[in-house]
Amino acid sequence: MKRLISNIILIITLLASLPLSAQSDAIKYANDLYAKGNFHAAAEQYEKILKNEGVAPELYYNLGNAYYKMNEIGLAILNYERALKLSPRFEDARFNLQLAQQKVLDNVNYNQQFFIQRWITNLMHMFTSNQWFTAGYLFFLAALIFAFLFAFGSSVRQRKNSFYIGIVLLLFAVTSIIFSGIRKNEETNSLQAIIMTGVVTVKSSPDDSGTDLFQLHEGTKVTIKSTLGDWAEIKIGNGNVGWVESKSIEKI
Repeated sequence: MKRLISNIILIITLLASLPLSAQSDAIKYANDLYAKGNFHAAAEQYEKILKNEGVAPELYYNLGNAYYKMNEIGLAILNYERALKLSPRFEDARFNLQLAQQKVLDNVNYNQQFFIQRWITNLMHMFTSNQWFTAGYLFFLAALIFAFLFAFGSSVRQRKNSFYIGIVLLLFAVTSIIFSGIRKNEETNSLQAIIMTGVVTVKSSPDDSGTDLFQLHEGTKVTIKSTLGDWAEIKIGNGNVGWVESKSIEKI
């Protein structure tokens, strides 16, 4: 009986490990293609892995590198952005994104945020929604511990310190949960997109007959304000707004 149970466990373990092994082999094959300079085939392989095996920041990063080598700047930036969306502190992806952005023809002067707003935004984007939620959960547990110490402290000083520390931890917990909700909304309802066409003429209305406002080039990052049929209303960093065909952009 013990031998039968052992064999069943072994079979289950082997079956469970098959997808991981297949994925590892597929990634190794894609990496080999990239190392040999076959960037087009490597990109196709990375795309296939992302579709069949699931997303990962490293895969988007590798895919972005392959497209960068092919001078497909729009696709490179798109995948670096997707890598950072999953892993905000992925420094290699951030560095390569900055390199790719230097090749974008549009020189958009971004509206400057108030320094406190910019600091909060940068802080919030340091972690994913799940990481902020975990932090909030841990802060809340710590606050409960200090609430217990406040209720059953042996001295007035200990109770006083526990009260103030508990309040601070509770504020951290609430802030972390709020950040988690905002980041979750950003991750699931992305309004950020990349221009994927070489040059796009931005219109004043969602129609070919609309007035030409300005042009954007491949790789420029935009925010989608609304959609109407085959058109999307977009906003760029300096605040300018207009309409482009939805097929010319790709959501991050």
